[in-house]
Amino acid sequence: MSSILMEPDDLAVFVGGSASRTSMNFTTLCTSAHRIHSAGVFSGVNPLEFSVPLLLLQFGICAGTIILFHQLLKPLGQPLIVSQILGGLVLGSSGLSHMKTFRDTIFPLRGFVFLDVVTSFGTIFYFFLVGVQVDISIMKNIDKKSLGIGTFSVILPLILTSLYSTALMNTVGTRTAKSLLIVSAAESFINFPMVASLLSELHLMNSEFGRIALSSSMVSTVWTFCFVMIGALVAPQNGAVAESVISLSTFIMVSGTIIFVVRQAMSWIIKNSPTGEPLKEGFVVAMLIGVLITAFSSKAFGLHIYFGPLILGISIPPGPPIGSALVERLDFITSWVFMPVFFVKLGLVINVYSIKLKNFLGVSFVIYVSALGKFLGALVVAVVHCRMPVRDAVSLGLVMASQGAFELGMFKLMRKEGRIDRGTFAVMCIFLMVLMAVITPIIRYLFDPSRRYTVYKRRTVMDLKSGSDLRVLICIHDQEDVPNAINLLEALNPTRRSHLIVYMLHLVELLGRANSQLIPHNLKKDRISTSCPSEHIVNAFKYFGRNNRQTVAIFPFTSITSSTTMHDDVYLLALNKSVSLILVPFHKKFYSNGVISLSNYNMKMVNNEILDKAPCSVGLVVDRGVLNLSRSAATNLHSFQVAVVFLGGADDREAMFVGARMAGHPDINLTLIRLLKKGNVERDDVKETRLDNEAVLQFRKATTNNRRVMYIEEVVMDGTGTVSLLRSMGNSFSLVIVGRRHSCCSTLVQGLVLWNEQTELGAIGEVLASSDFMGNAIILVVQQHTKLANEEQNKNNEDSVTPIDRHLAKDEAKELPIQTKPYMF
Repeated sequence: MSSILMEPDDLAVFVGGSASRTSMNFTTLCTSAHRIHSAGVFSGVNPLEFSVPLLLLQFGICAGTIILFHQLLKPLGQPLIVSQILGGLVLGSSGLSHMKTFRDTIFPLRGFVFLDVVTSFGTIFYFFLVGVQVDISIMKNIDKKSLGIGTFSVILPLILTSLYSTALMNTVGTRTAKSLLIVSAAESFINFPMVASLLSELHLMNSEFGRIALSSSMVSTVWTFCFVMIGALVAPQNGAVAESVISLSTFIMVSGTIIFVVRQAMSWIIKNSPTGEPLKEGFVVAMLIGVLITAFSSKAFGLHIYFGPLILGISIPPGPPIGSALVERLDFITSWVFMPVFFVKLGLVINVYSIKLKNFLGVSFVIYVSALGKFLGALVVAVVHCRMPVRDAVSLGLVMASQGAFELGMFKLMRKEGRIDRGTFAVMCIFLMVLMAVITPIIRYLFDPSRRYTVYKRRTVMDLKSGSDLRVLICIHDQEDVPNAINLLEALNPTRRSHLIVYMLHLVELLGRANSQLIPHNLKKDRISTSCPSEHIVNAFKYFGRNNRQTVAIFPFTSITSSTTMHDDVYLLALNKSVSLILVPFHKKFYSNGVISLSNYNMKMVNNEILDKAPCSVGLVVDRGVLNLSRSAATNLHSFQVAVVFLGGADDREAMFVGARMAGHPDINLTLIRLLKKGNVERDDVKETRLDNEAVLQFRKATTNNRRVMYIEEVVMDGTGTVSLLRSMGNSFSLVIVGRRHSCCSTLVQGLVLWNEQTELGAIGEVLASSDFMGNAIILVVQQHTKLANEEQNKNNEDSVTPIDRHLAKDEAKELPIQTKPYMF
């Protein structure tokens, strides 16, 4: 019997016999045609004697075991690939299947036909998804640094392992000795998809570090492909030079045909798919049929069955609408249903008890030298040539040494072709698990992106000098956030003396591609590309900038990244652009009629990350249904009323100075309502009270001659009095500004903290947002930036700050004159 994943020699491992004896005993495997579906246990039959119930049980056991190990190892910082291989080993011939009872019951030989077919479908779609998520356009961004790192990360381990394998051949068994050179070559290669997968799991995709790693791994992958092609011609399998030439010619012909035909078809599909709407089901079905056709064509032309789907996936444009639709439909069932069976099938052909110690040590040392060569190749070039901080260079070297399911598939194909023996194959799979189990926690420890966003001077609106430009980063999730965003920007009172510099960041969730993107838009162009998901949003801000060209500068960006790392782009822009205030939309929308929109969980997680580690002050914008009403301060001049509710504390002081800047707008009326406790000030509150009094005095001096500013003091007993006062405000205001954090011991919020189900808004913010008495007022909840690094940290970390992204650096250079002259459209 021979199948895609289970060869006769592999069956020897599974049943515990020799290859020759297994081949003689199992030349044919028969299954009864009527024993497919079970009539049930109540009919007196064993369901596991029938193919379908057995297959379903195998699916459940394989997926359940890997999920269990993933949950157990996740707190230890272990990646998914470790859980997958470990689960396969536990259920395989080295674990539970080593017991005859378990093996004959759960994984009998008669079930391998169905298991192999289903697993083959899974791996076909897995390689297709790998191709879909590869964005080859990243090759355009490869610079000399990435080229050097990627090249040395392949060449150095290849040289070291070749020399070491040659010297080691006489110390291991004959069959293992023949495999050593193949092992040295296979272990020296780097695959871009697996590096991208690890970076995604570590949430480093859209960091500068992640971009360098992706570019470098793409270079390494190109070198890997070149070496494989050269090796196929110079040292063909079984000495068949003519067959190798034909195979290479077929490879080039099939690749070119697939890429040309698919690209044309994809362009037609994109043109016939309305922007913003889901991809039509007919297109999705056609592409899934295409996966099966390319897999069949690959086998028909004598290529590996996974080759066609991989090339097809690479040919499909990544991201929305096509790539994201395919990933959304296939990723879960492929990763958590089919692929667990693949790893268990690998475990069934790995028997650690049959590996000889000297062979194990020999192959292990070759693999270790290869990993060390990748690490040193990336480390040396990163430190010497790129002048990267040592801590980051070490992390980059470890990332370049990573491996994954792609390598396991390659090992299995090498085993099937007889290039390596089964003992070597087992050692390579086990060492891959050990390697990833070691390097991933080290990377997590060494590389902490949050330390890059630590600043040494407070970045707040309160600390801005008089007449300074106000730099604001405003985040947009969808078009519904635009009206409130523009209203707030207009209310921030841009003037010729104090410009408003706006960095608009459209946050788009990454689906269907391997690498994230931070795209700066050039507003000098008459039109933004129609393929860009931010087209309408950018045009709206472009129009706002043109109407205020003397006082406002607009710099739009689009961040296409995973929701788990979306906050990194927000940090990066805020840090590099010296932003004082970040405005982000709240993840829920409240309406005056009491209706609350569904919560966006991903947006909530992004907001939490921004609030925790933002390098400047943050404002949460709560939408209360103003989208159908134009309430811009420039168009609704006489009725734009702003209220600041001041209870005390750093956040309330920041909210007050945001309001103070708005008070300078000639068409805004500002009311500052200060709530005071009844009774004496407690000892713990003396310092905060003094700071509050000084801030209020500074505010009143700044607005002394402004008749549109009203200051009110109210004394309240407890939280009930606070709510009564808030209710008395009614719907008289268009915008209400409050601080986010207050002391839970303060009598002003006593009893309100129990109402605070959404901690992002704080006690007062939650009351105002969920109330039925505020009408359609916008609620702005402000958090002041208070986290600073000390001088010693500044000295120690000064050399480890991430280099500014090239796009951002160019944009920053163009932007500098704005301090004296605003950007002209």
